[in-house]
Amino acid sequence: MGTLAYYIALPLLHGIALLPMPVLYALSDGLFVVVFHLLGYRRGVVRTNLRNSFPDKGADELRKIERDFYRWFCDLLLETLKTLHITPELAERLVQVVGVDVLRRYRDQGRSIIIVMGHWGNWELGGARFATLGLHRLNVIYHPLHNRHFNALIIRMRNRLGNGLYPMAETMKCMLRDRDQLTATAFIADQTPPPERAYWTTFLHQDTPVFWGTEKIAAKLGYPVVYCGIDRAARGRYIMHFEDLVPEPKGTPDGFISEAHTRRLEQDIRSRPAIWLWTHRRWKHRRPAGTADGE
Repeated sequence: MGTLAYYIALPLLHGIALLPMPVLYALSDGLFVVVFHLLGYRRGVVRTNLRNSFPDKGADELRKIERDFYRWFCDLLLETLKTLHITPELAERLVQVVGVDVLRRYRDQGRSIIIVMGHWGNWELGGARFATLGLHRLNVIYHPLHNRHFNALIIRMRNRLGNGLYPMAETMKCMLRDRDQLTATAFIADQTPPPERAYWTTFLHQDTPVFWGTEKIAAKLGYPVVYCGIDRAARGRYIMHFEDLVPEPKGTPDGFISEAHTRRLEQDIRSRPAIWLWTHRRWKHRRPAGTADGE
């Protein structure tokens, strides 16, 4: 059934990806009606996440964030699909880059870097735009899909402009293999790790587990940690900014890097909450008994 679904969906997916951006956004408006009004996709998850994350906001403000989120979410789905056929010129038009001097400085020093970011803005368009910079080769960590056909489609979508992919389970192995190359490895750090093997902190007023991997790998390899945020200035206009977060990770105390990127992402989410992935079940695990922040 997976193979049949793939071959049925493939022409439709490519057809949508070939649409001009104004038509794509008109389609997104229709998708919003279906997802928000008719299906109510994960409305309970979104409302609970928003209410717990912003206890100081009133009901009217939370409803507005919720509605704005779903409008952005539908745009995100179709903008991501657009990367099947996106050109470097279109990526440059959709995504402005700020802070490229940070990347250029490390390029000139011959240093590979770790980029840490969250599901804020449009990370898929950001990856396509990064490929046009001509600096480090971007390698994105990803979860392989069970369906091999759709997995191959996602791989083509993400590497067609020259980016690479590292399966999550082989991240360290791949980074060691590529140590002689000038790379930027992108860690999307707001995913949910197993609670017993996580760094625990407070994020958006809630007990939150964070993957240790970003911190441990940065400290072991000595790669500078650069934060990337992808703000949405307007519909179809993103601003991707880079900034030094931890230039020298070796020797930093346990938890220092994890706290740094968690706090920085939290700052961006608070500034524009509607463009973070609130449908994600980020807080499905409870903090183990007796575990304090930083453990």
